[in-house]
Amino acid sequence: MKIAVLNGPNLNLLGTREPGIYGSVTLTEIESMLRSQCEKFGVELIFRQTNSEGELIDWVQEFRKDADFYIVNAGAYTHTSIALRDALSGAGVPTIEVHLSNVYSRESFRHHSMISAVCAGVIAGFGAHSYLLGLSAALMLKKK
Repeated sequence: MKIAVLNGPNLNLLGTREPGIYGSVTLTEIESMLRSQCEKFGVELIFRQTNSEGELIDWVQEFRKDADFYIVNAGAYTHTSIALRDALSGAGVPTIEVHLSNVYSRESFRHHSMISAVCAGVIAGFGAHSYLLGLSAALMLKKK
């Protein structure tokens, strides 16, 4: 099994960017936690981050042939990118949308996701553990 974890804009600043909202765990630490769990389950992990919408879409298209699941934290593109939604829909790869913060307890513009309609599920509000919950969900869905 292969899972591609794709991260959008500003997630490279985790650990220092608004820790009251996003926590103090860095993206490198999240990747390490996921790699450790993936090793236990024999899962291959692809882990990427970009601040570019086009590059994120390129990865969705590139990994569609190899990935069994996507775990996507699209950052602000969650709320704005129809192009990312179309790429995820067209890829045909089951996708789990994750967010560190509870987007529904924040500004109203964060309450709508352009991508959730093409995702198997959404996990939000559990900090870095949102990614681990996303991995657990992917493993559970793969068994079905």
